[in-house]
Amino acid sequence: MVGRSLRLSARNVDAVLISLVLPVMLMLVFVYFFGGAIDTGTSHGDYVTYVAPGVLILCAGYGASMTAVSVTRDMAEGVIDRFRSLDVSGTAVLTGHVVATTVRNLAATAAVLAVALAIGFRPAADPARWLAALGVLLAYVVALAWLAAVVGLLARSAEAAGGFTFFVLFLPYPSSAFVPIDTMPGWLHGFAEHQPVTPVIESMRALLLDRPVGDALWPALAWSAGLTALALPLCALAFRRRTS
Repeated sequence: MVGRSLRLSARNVDAVLISLVLPVMLMLVFVYFFGGAIDTGTSHGDYVTYVAPGVLILCAGYGASMTAVSVTRDMAEGVIDRFRSLDVSGTAVLTGHVVATTVRNLAATAAVLAVALAIGFRPAADPARWLAALGVLLAYVVALAWLAAVVGLLARSAEAAGGFTFFVLFLPYPSSAFVPIDTMPGWLHGFAEHQPVTPVIESMRALLLDRPVGDALWPALAWSAGLTALALPLCALAFRRRTS
């Protein structure tokens, strides 16, 4: 099922290009178009170091939107009935989509990091901190992928499933991804500080730049674990309802 999902992704060239190229383009836009006007407490040349973790989270959003659309298409085209006649479980099909999403996100992460390094991103992490940052990112990617699978099971069309893109791509903006939270209006601080994206980004930023992680790491892991724990039973329930 993982191989099947990856082959389907490879054939959908437009979606693959968007998931790889668009995050890179957004990072270039933020760094070169807006970086000189955005005050993060760093110099202009260091804005790429500030913004890179946020762009990596955007990659996860694009990957999740592809998962939602792929699951919806499977449910609408009747292939699930064919799989069930071969005694292939729904868990295997959905897990294939989630693992394929993780692989796609790793490819997008590698592309974004390569470009970020080329334009001045200078992480100071040792190998252990690199692995820890990757673990935080993967935990968030997996949680988002399972939530996307729920959306894909509930949506009745690929277009409706694609609407999930707006939600997951919006979350990094009211967070510390692109500007410090204290520069936002006061009424927005509570949401920006306590939504799931902010601790994930702050943890990755601290780990990659070899800074103290503080209180960000455990909330980041708790959000990812909690979202995954919520999505898994919802996936099972939605799959049974769609195939009963």
